[in-house]
Amino acid sequence: CGFDDRIRMSEFKSLCVFCGSRVGGEPAYQEVAKKLGQEISGRNLNLIYGAGDIGLMSIVARASLECGGNVTGIIPKFIQAFEVGSPGEIELIVVESMHERKQMMYERSDGFIALPGGLGTLDETIEMITWKQLQQHKKPIVLVNVNNYWNPFIDLIQAVVDCGFGHGGINQLFTVVDDVYKVFEALENAPEPGIEVLTSHL
Repeated sequence: CGFDDRIRMSEFKSLCVFCGSRVGGEPAYQEVAKKLGQEISGRNLNLIYGAGDIGLMSIVARASLECGGNVTGIIPKFIQAFEVGSPGEIELIVVESMHERKQMMYERSDGFIALPGGLGTLDETIEMITWKQLQQHKKPIVLVNVNNYWNPFIDLIQAVVDCGFGHGGINQLFTVVDDVYKVFEALENAPEPGIEVLTSHL
C-alpha cells in the first residue's frame, strides 16, 4: 500500500469518489480505481463513496480498506437490493433518496473525484459542478480522464460556452487530470470560480 507522498493534503479530511457500479470495458479503469483508493488511504483521508460492493465502487473502497483507510458508503434504501454487499468494515449510511445521498456526500466531503462511470456518475458529477457554479460551494472537483473517457464531457462543456449558454469560466469549475498522482495536486490548486460564472447568465 505504498503511495506517492509528493502531495500531502493539508486541509482535506474526506474525499468523495464518484465512479461506476460496473468495472467498464478496459483494465485501466480498474487499475486507476485501485490506485486511487490506495492513495486516499495513504494520505490518511476518509473515502466517501456510493456504498455497495460492485463495479469500480467496490474496487476503490476495497483498496482503501486494505491499506487501513476509513470508508463511508452512502446509499438510498431503494437501490440497496441492486448494489448488494459490503467491501468490508465501512460506515454505511442508508438514506431515502438519491437527492439525500448527494446532499450527504456533499456535506461530508472536502473535495470530489470523478472516475469513469455510468449515468449515476455523470449525474453526481454534473450536480456538484452546477452547485459550484451557483456559488453553493468552493470545493474542488477533479475528473480523472482514464483512456480519454471524459473527452466527450469536456467537449460538451465547451459547446455550452461556444453556443452562448455559459460563461467561459465554467471550464474552471472542475479540473481534468490523466493520472492518479495528479489528482491531489489538482485538489490543492483548484482555482476558485469567479462570481461571473453565476451572474453572467442572470
